[in-house]
Amino acid sequence: MGGENFVKIGEKLKKLRLSRGLTQEELATRTDLSRSFISQLESDKTSPSIETLERILRALGSDLKQFFSDFEEKKVIFRKEERVPVYDEPEGVNSEILISGVEDKEIDPVLVTLEPGAKTEEEPYHEGDEFGYVLEGKIELYLDGVRYRLKAGDCFYYRADKKHYVRNPDKKRRAVILWIMID
Repeated sequence: MGGENFVKIGEKLKKLRLSRGLTQEELATRTDLSRSFISQLESDKTSPSIETLERILRALGSDLKQFFSDFEEKKVIFRKEERVPVYDEPEGVNSEILISGVEDKEIDPVLVTLEPGAKTEEEPYHEGDEFGYVLEGKIELYLDGVRYRLKAGDCFYYRADKKHYVRNPDKKRRAVILWIMID
């Protein structure tokens, strides 16, 4: 009867390790365990103590609660009424975070509405990339002082290592942008 009663978590550990881009050897080094022990765990040939499992999960950027609650499906659909408004925007700029409550996401999509003549605050240099799709109206994108003009249907993409902001030059129509920050 030996090892029949333990929870089969090996495949889940393996998926987590692979999603972090680590080899068994790298995980073994980070946890001070042997590669063969990691291999046996992942093939459910052995069961870890809670302490060992916690050590492995810490090395993988997770914890027991997250690991075991993760057996439920991740959220896929984000409804319009679940959007989170951004409150500290300049006058005439309305932004809504489209995906909230998701940890470890690599992108941050925001719906930005610019009233006629409105502009976002200038953002300083930062990590990551930014992508935008103009859904409605016209905008001017400024990157380190250089102006780019876009209209509905146009896209922009740049490394965020430049000072940047957008402005709606139109005096009558609003502009709407799907803006995605990428880590």
